[in-house]
Formats: sequence, structure tokens, C-alpha cells
Amino acid sequence: MKNKLEKDVFLMVRRKKTTIFTDAKETTTVKELKKIIQGIMKVDPENQQLMNERGTEIFEDDKQLSDYNLTAQTARAQSPATVGLVFRLDNGEFETLDIAPLSSPPELPEVMKPQDPQSHDQN
Repeated sequence: MKNKLEKDVFLMVRRKKTTIFTDAKETTTVKELKKIIQGIMKVDPENQQLMNERGTEIFEDDKQLSDYNLTAQTARAQSPATVGLVFRLDNGEFETLDIAPLSSPPELPEVMKPQDPQSHDQN
């Protein structure tokens, strides 16, 4: 019956200009999430470091996503939580977190913009 209680969390794992959209469970460990990332980025888990999007809190491998407030309430499909990702450099240090800003969508063409109701005086 355990699976009924496990809630999905939706994540945007971001590093520089790369964004990985993935989902996991609140009970997924940080190490398990790194294995998901390994399958996409081909970087071993020990050479990855995950943290909050401000880079102020580094996630520990044995903790669960819910320990970092990554829950079904905070990481929804419509608004996934952002997790920062850095890789280990050749010198053994981790790179500093660098998340490129998401590009803004282009402005809508005039014909697609909501039209203001015409303000005609009916007096």
C-alpha cells in the first residue's frame, strides 16, 4: 500500500543552458535523482552536485527530495521546482552554479493579443 502515499514531484534540473524536465517521488533520494540525470547527461553521480536554485544548499545523496521541501505541493507539473546541477571539474572541485536565464517567449503578434472591448459611448 506504500505506493498510494508516494506523491510525484516535478523538477527542472538546470545547469547553464541545459534544462532537464523529470519527475520523481517525494521519497526519491538525491542519489537516485543523480542516476536519472546520469542516464540523460552521461555524467556519473559522484561527479554531479545538486542544490537549490540559489546554490545556497547542497543536497546530500542519502536525503530524500522531501527533505529539501521538494514535495507534491511545491513541485507541480504546471510549475516544476528548479534544482541546480553542477559537475566536478578536472581539478576535483565542483564548478560554480550557473543557470542561464530562461529565454522569454517572443511577443504575440497583434492578431493574437486579447482585444480590448471598444469603448463606444452609447448615449
